[in-house]
Amino acid sequence: MKRTGVTNLPLHGGAAPRWLFNRMVKLSGGICDAILLDFGPDEMLRRLSDPYWFQAFSCVLGFDWHSSGTTTTTCGALKIALDPQEHGIKVCGGKGRTSRKTLDEIEQTAEVFSLSTPDIEQLKYASRMSAKVDNSLIQDDYSLYHHCMVFDEKGDWTVIQQGMNDSYARRYQWLSEGVKSFVEEPHSGIASDDIKSDVLDMTARESYKTQEVSLDLILDGPEHLRQYFGKKNQTRLDDFTGSRSDDLTVRRVDELSLPPRHHIIDMDITEKGMKVLKEAYELQPSSYEELVSLRGMGPQKIRALALVSDLVYGTRPSWRDPVKYSFAHGGKDGFPYPVDRDTYDKSISTLKDAVESARLGEKDKQNAIKRLSQFISDE
Repeated sequence: MKRTGVTNLPLHGGAAPRWLFNRMVKLSGGICDAILLDFGPDEMLRRLSDPYWFQAFSCVLGFDWHSSGTTTTTCGALKIALDPQEHGIKVCGGKGRTSRKTLDEIEQTAEVFSLSTPDIEQLKYASRMSAKVDNSLIQDDYSLYHHCMVFDEKGDWTVIQQGMNDSYARRYQWLSEGVKSFVEEPHSGIASDDIKSDVLDMTARESYKTQEVSLDLILDGPEHLRQYFGKKNQTRLDDFTGSRSDDLTVRRVDELSLPPRHHIIDMDITEKGMKVLKEAYELQPSSYEELVSLRGMGPQKIRALALVSDLVYGTRPSWRDPVKYSFAHGGKDGFPYPVDRDTYDKSISTLKDAVESARLGEKDKQNAIKRLSQFISDE
């Protein structure tokens, strides 16, 4: 139950009808009541941060494993169901514009939980950095559109956020007890069936040297980096000849003059981008995490520094998609892989116990148990 990370979900249209969402609020609240009563807030945060448990939880509330909304609607239901004064847990943020209210909602809960100013600032920092890491340090072509932070009275937290591309939604999950550094493999596990190629992962341990050199490049002053910026396309060899014919049958080379260095693909940095690098230099950040946390240090500049580091110093960063786990149970049609019955049965048993213990109406309990029973009806 300590795996956290990301889950890839194919996009399917539609929205949860009001009658279903109202029941989701009630059912999710009841299950959480049972977990909080038996295990406490720590275990509640751990389970919400686990992509396997969270996915199964969403399915019990009324979703298919591949339905659109398993993240956003489930988090929305939890936000209504969990009262910070009653449950000792606060759900902040959400989808789209609501995600931008996360920091304000954290501050509004300070008095309810009697959290100190440093604790509140740490929660706000965790919210900002988790979003920045998954948007900028893990460059997998998914744009974040959902950000939800759940925290308790001690200031422990989990983050559930989601990004989208043309075909999939990818869920990122964090747990505070597993985060030693925001820039060093902060996800203790990542689940995805869609493994992409050439994903720049600046949080990987293989990227540690690149992090160090990227910081040094800023601390030394960014002006000397200008020579590497400016061209997006790979230079052709005949660009350096004394004369050239565009006729492929006739090619005359008078002289070949190669420069000491070459431009790097996708390295165009605007004057505005150079200004951000200069401002970072003036602040003299003490660590790579501090550098990344600065306003304006987005994916383009992080990527540019990583590529210069590779080109000049040979500190190659990780280009592997940080995927370690797949879907929890597999599919009945064998896709993405056959169902693991033992794991499936354990998940059902855990959720069934939670439902049985929850403070729910008898009809809602019966419906939830029925959905769980249907998962194992076909042997």
